[in-house]
Amino acid sequence: MRRIVYRKAKRKRSQRVVRYRMHITRGDTVRVVSGDDKGKEGSVLSVDRKKYRVTIEGVNIVKRHKRAQREGEESGIIEFPAPIDASNVMLIDPKSGEPTRIRRKRDKDGTLERISVKSGEAIPRA
Repeated sequence: MRRIVYRKAKRKRSQRVVRYRMHITRGDTVRVVSGDDKGKEGSVLSVDRKKYRVTIEGVNIVKRHKRAQREGEESGIIEFPAPIDASNVMLIDPKSGEPTRIRRKRDKDGTLERISVKSGEAIPRA
């Protein structure tokens, strides 16, 4: 009688991680257009292209109970911004200060430029 040998399933090389193309970069000023924090504005702290989420300063504040890990460290309740879905935020138009969609335009030197749909002005990358 043969002995049954169980083997781990191998991951195929063709399986790649999906990274979404984002209309927002770190340092942009955005406004939340839907959700609990609707109407709030802030600058983008971080962008996660794998999960399509952004962390915004002062938006979606959550609390964590933290225990001191080492002697001399403080324990307590800490507050920090949690990420929200990138589809819930819009870029702020530099001319009018209102939320706007963007278009992409390639310059003569080959770099992509973000153009505001409302005013037609370029939105600089931070």
